[in-house]
Amino acid sequence: MRASTFRRLLNVWPPFFFNSIRLLSLDDDYTEARVVLRLRPWNRNYVRTQFGGNLFAMADPFWMLLILHHLGKDHFVWDKAGTIDFVAPGRADVYAHFKLEPDVIDELRNAAAGGEKVLRWFEIPLKTAAGEVVATVRKQIYVRLKPRER
Repeated sequence: MRASTFRRLLNVWPPFFFNSIRLLSLDDDYTEARVVLRLRPWNRNYVRTQFGGNLFAMADPFWMLLILHHLGKDHFVWDKAGTIDFVAPGRADVYAHFKLEPDVIDELRNAAAGGEKVLRWFEIPLKTAAGEVVATVRKQIYVRLKPRER
């Protein structure tokens, strides 16, 4: 699917749309994605800062989606685990910039070539426009060559 089409579809996906999460850009080659979580009255927590569930949600699918696009239908690519470390109150819009390096794709493809499962952690800081880190999200991605390809 073209990146521009995928971006539009993801932006109307209810978990993102109703929580003011937007995929601002997605490179045509699926190596970089920029996401924003807008602070709105309906997505603030009790103390009027970014709701932690939305902070995690804005970062949740992107490592898996970028990797899946590059490895293709010959591989299983799933989220295995995730953590979030809250660093500072989110009192403004929060941004994430995902960048998938080509050597990481090669590393995952080579590690999974024999049919073994591969687990790798990815980390993304969530920042305000001023560069203040609000939270850090870590996601563990599972990669494995599908049985018919082993």
